[in-house]
This record gives sequence, C-alpha cells and structure tokens, in this order.
Amino acid sequence: MLNYDFSGKTAFVTGGSAGMGEATVRAFANAGAAVAIIDWNGDAAQALSNELNAAGAKTIAITCDVSNEGQVRDAVAATVDAFGSLDMAFNNAGIQNPPTDASVETEEAFDATVAVNLKGVWASMKHELVQMRKQGSGAIVNCSSLGGLVGGAGRATYHGTKHGVIGQTKSVALEQGQFGIRVNAVCPGTIATPMVDRMVARGEFDLETVAAGVPIGRLGRPDEIAAAVLWLSSDDASYVTGVALPVDAGHTA
Repeated sequence: MLNYDFSGKTAFVTGGSAGMGEATVRAFANAGAAVAIIDWNGDAAQALSNELNAAGAKTIAITCDVSNEGQVRDAVAATVDAFGSLDMAFNNAGIQNPPTDASVETEEAFDATVAVNLKGVWASMKHELVQMRKQGSGAIVNCSSLGGLVGGAGRATYHGTKHGVIGQTKSVALEQGQFGIRVNAVCPGTIATPMVDRMVARGEFDLETVAAGVPIGRLGRPDEIAAAVLWLSSDDASYVTGVALPVDAGHTA
C-alpha cells in the first residue's frame, strides 16, 4: 500500500469493526488520520479502537445503526466534536441475506437489505455532506460491489441496492463537486471477510470454485480494498469523482 500522510484529517468508516471496514480503519490510522469507527456492534468497534489507541492512533468508537438516520446524524456530530472535522468517509456498512428466489422473498428481508445497503449510504452521505460543505472540502467513498455492476440469480435485492449505491454516488458527485467534495464508489469482488465466511458456512458457495472463476485465481484481501479507498480519498485522486471502481481481480472484464 502507498504511504499516505493524512495527519490532521479525520476519517469516518461505517461497518468499521470487521472485514473491509476494519482494514480501512487500520489503513487510515496508520496514515495518521483520526478515525471514527462506526458500527452496530459497539463492543467490537470499541475493542478495535482500544487496540489502535494503545499503539498511538487517535480513534473513537461509535455504536450506530446506519439504517437509522438520527443515529447517523449523531455519529457524524460526535466525530466532529471529537476531532474538529470530517475529511474522508468510507460508507461501507452492508448486509447480504441468503440467496432467495425473487418470487418468494419476504417483505421483511427486502426492507432490511434496502434499509442498510441503500438508506444507510443515503443517510451517511447526507450528514457527511453537511459538514464537508461547511469545510469546503471532503472525499466520500461508498461501498458498492461487484453486485453493483452485474446481476446475480437469487440476490436481486442485494444487487439492486448495490446498483443503487452507484446511482447515488454518480448523482451526488455531480451535485457536490462545486463545493470541493469528491464522491466515488468501490466495487469489491469476492473478498475474504467474515461475511464471506458466513456464506461459505451456510453452503452458499465453495471457495475453490469461486477462486477458480477469478482471473487472478484467488479471493481478494480486505487490505486491497482499503488501498483503493485510501487512494480515492487522497489528493492523488484529486481529479477523480463519480467513479465506480471495480476491485475484483478482473471478474467484470
């Protein structure tokens, strides 16, 4: 990973206690940023914060359900109160239900997926933008997916939300560029995360089969997504906005 210097800047990471979110929290902290670790699992977020702070980082843990706009608003406010700014955000929190035929999916499952994956990104951007517009600068990276670029049998709602994240990203990028704010998305392929571990445990797919279908021949690592997020958040990407960047080992190629 490139060596960035984010000293004096603040990062806000949802779903920050595990997987790609955790890797991105660690990467921002290692680059000198103050980091707000946002997660519905407050104990896990606090444990990560304690570990990083003991090593000299500046982090806080905030328990937050991103599907609740009020909680997101309060998390952004707490971050600014703690660190004085909000310069970078990785809106990463997401869920994925087991594969379901569209003809039998329950309304409850649909609503839960949309609430986290789509409404959660909407609420996060909304309140991040309020602060970033006050500052006149900021970089937001939303987590879409390979599923935001292609379809997937049995996963219509998940893929629908991830397509929606790209639509949100492009539209908000067009709105906010005049205020010095860039908005992009990353589209991870299959990454070795706890979510994928749970999918394997449920028998939803076989890792060897998935890896064999990837041109590079393996699953991605969370730190490889973090590297893309940090680049998009950095001045090295100062002329990049409205992009949905595949980080999928060539799957969509």
